[in-house]
Amino acid sequence: MAGHGVRGRSGGRPTLEEVAARAGVGRGTVSRVINGSPRVSDATRAAVEAAVEELGYVPNTAARALAANRTDAIALVVPEPETRFFAEPYFSDMLKGVGSELSDTEMQLLLIFAGSDRERERLAQYLAAHRVDGVLLVSVHADDPLPDLLTQLEIPAVISGPRSAAEPLASVDSDNYGGARSAVEHLLSRGRGRIAHITGHLAVYGAQRRVDGYRDALREAGHEVDERLIEPGDFTEEGGRRAMAELLRRDPGIDAVFAASDVTAAGAGQVLREAGRSIPDDVALVGYDDSAIARHMEPPLTSVRQPIEEMGRAMIDLLLTEIADRRPAASRGLERHQVVLATELVERRSS
Repeated sequence: MAGHGVRGRSGGRPTLEEVAARAGVGRGTVSRVINGSPRVSDATRAAVEAAVEELGYVPNTAARALAANRTDAIALVVPEPETRFFAEPYFSDMLKGVGSELSDTEMQLLLIFAGSDRERERLAQYLAAHRVDGVLLVSVHADDPLPDLLTQLEIPAVISGPRSAAEPLASVDSDNYGGARSAVEHLLSRGRGRIAHITGHLAVYGAQRRVDGYRDALREAGHEVDERLIEPGDFTEEGGRRAMAELLRRDPGIDAVFAASDVTAAGAGQVLREAGRSIPDDVALVGYDDSAIARHMEPPLTSVRQPIEEMGRAMIDLLLTEIADRRPAASRGLERHQVVLATELVERRSS
C-alpha cells in the first residue's frame, strides 16, 4: 500500500534527503529523477519512484504553484571580465564539468558575465524577472552582492567556493587549505627554507584558506612565518609577474615559491628567468590547479590538482536538488549543503 501522508523524521512533510536514504541513493540522483533526467538507470529510477510513493513525498507548495513557470534554463554567472574567463583554464574546466552534467537533461545553460556595474545591473533585472530556474555562481568575491540578491529573490543557487566559513548558500569547493599545506610540505621536503607565497585575490575565501595552509605548514615544521614572503596576487599572469618582482626585490634569497594558480606561477617563472634564476636549481616553483599550463611549462610545473570538472558536476547536482524543492536552502532554513573535494599534489620537474 502506498504510504501517502507518511511523516518525515522531523515530523513534517518527507524531505528529499529521506527519499534519498530510503532509495539508497544520493540527493543529486533523486533530483535528477524528479527533474526527468534520462541520466539515471531504470533500476535506480524505479527505486527512487518507489521511495517517493512509499513516503508520500511531494515538492513544496511553492514548487507546485510555480511548476508551470519553469524555464528549463540555468545561468552560469561569472562576475569577472570576459578576458579573464578566456585566459584562465579554471573557468573552461568548470564550464566543461557543468556542461557534461547537463548534457542529458532538458536544461539549457546560459553563460552570463557580470564583471562591470552595468552588466550587474542588467543581470539583476534579468534575474528579478525569474527567467532561469537556478544560478551557478563562479569566482565570487566576499563583497559581491549577487548571492544576497539571489537569496532575496528565492532563486535556487550554488556557489563555487563559499564567501566565508558562514556561507548560507549551497557551495562546492576544493580543499584549499589542504592543497596549500601539501605544496609547502613538498617544498620543505626538498630542503627549501625561504618559501614565498604569491596569493590569489584575497577577497576570495579560497585564496585566504591557501594562505592559512601555507602558514600552518611552515609553523608545524618549526619554521617562523615571515610575512614579507607573502605577496598579494590576483590569480593572473601579470599579477604573478608583479608579485615575483617585488618578492625578489624584498628578499633575493628566496629559494622556493608557491603560487596560488598555474597562471600566476607562469608569470612568476618569467620574472625568475629574467632575473637569471634557474628553476628548480635556484628557486623551486609550485602552482595550483594542475591545468594544461602546468604540463606545458618548461620545466613542467609541480601543481596542486583540484578536480575542477568534478566540482562543476557537483554544483549541478546540488542545484538540481535546490530546483526540485524550488527554493534555496538558505530561505528554507535547512542545514547548509557544502561540498569540499580533495586535492592532490602532482610533482613535476619545477620543484
